[in-house]
Amino acid sequence: MNEYERKRNWKISLFIFAVAIGFFSLWYTNSLVKKLAAEEEKKVEQWAEATKLIVSTGFMEDFSSLRELDSNQYISLDKLMGEVNNFLSNIQQQNVTIPVILTDEKGNINSYRNLDPERENDSTYLKKQLKIMKDEHEPIVIEFFRNQKNYIWYKNSLLLSQLKYYPYFQLSIIALFIFVSYIAFSASRRSEQDRVWVGMSRETAHQLGTPISSMMAWMDMLKENAREDDLSIYYEIDKDLKRLQVITERFSKIGSAPALEDHNLVTVIEHAMNYLQKRTSSKVYFELKSTAPEMRVLLNIPLFDWVIENLCKNAIDAMNGEGSLLFHIFEDKNYLITDITDTGKGIPKSKFKTVFVPGYTTKKRGWGLGLSLVKRIIEDYHKGHIFVQHSEPNKRTTFRIMLKK
Repeated sequence: MNEYERKRNWKISLFIFAVAIGFFSLWYTNSLVKKLAAEEEKKVEQWAEATKLIVSTGFMEDFSSLRELDSNQYISLDKLMGEVNNFLSNIQQQNVTIPVILTDEKGNINSYRNLDPERENDSTYLKKQLKIMKDEHEPIVIEFFRNQKNYIWYKNSLLLSQLKYYPYFQLSIIALFIFVSYIAFSASRRSEQDRVWVGMSRETAHQLGTPISSMMAWMDMLKENAREDDLSIYYEIDKDLKRLQVITERFSKIGSAPALEDHNLVTVIEHAMNYLQKRTSSKVYFELKSTAPEMRVLLNIPLFDWVIENLCKNAIDAMNGEGSLLFHIFEDKNYLITDITDTGKGIPKSKFKTVFVPGYTTKKRGWGLGLSLVKRIIEDYHKGHIFVQHSEPNKRTTFRIMLKK
């Protein structure tokens, strides 16, 4: 398992853990909401029953036959009835949170409780609240004397409503905090990686500079004393030495804004392709197609050659050293486009973006830095775009480079 896979597994594990916490929070809060809703329903039913007993004329008529009692008994009974009414009134007064509206059989509003005190005289507001209550709960029916009916409508209290939506608000805040923290951490990590990368690149360029200078001096001495038959070997070694100089120059340019100059893209790619072709197996077929012989664009040749070299080496590895490599250069309204197509094993669609992530590699001994470096050179230094344009398993893969005209 490489570094990229370890990081991905950690991210997946943390994401699953966060989702589990979120689901538990929602489940627990919903259970509390259900319990509170049941308690509020009981309170409304008690309020309804108290209202029924207070206003019901039948309640008083039940004691009409007791008028014949003596004065002491009647006073005691009247006192008892007063205490009952006080008790029922107290039950009514205990509802200070649940909004309720009492209507008659025709839907006329008789009374209400726990609504906005500043809008209680607004009929439009009361009708709107009544509609909300009808949508939320079934009414509680109060049957009075002589088959008269009233209806008590109610809706969830403000506390219950807030508790119902609180976990979503809480999870949103947590998600926002995690997102901002992730962006900040990623930016900090990227900045740190950039500093390390720039430091290593420049140190590598510095370390290579001394032996290359020494080798160039030795090459001049060899040229002076070389026989005619050895000159061909000398020129080939000289080419590789110059290539080392180019590589050193590439490393030295990392971390600083490179100078971009006007070049013919067709010629630049042709030179890079020819150099690689001479140092690649004869089983790999190179081909260059262009819609025009000259297409001008701003380039830094040492860095752009590095891009072509990395893409070609990856393509040759994907083809196991045997296949064809096609360069197709064309243009649209705003960009010069280069498609590099190989006949290798292909890239799964799910990995089109992942292949550019530092650390991702399918090679046992790979570091996963080649394509991430390619992306940085094209997008950061040349302000272009690079992506996997198309891929078919075991058939072909096309990388597309887009450079602004």
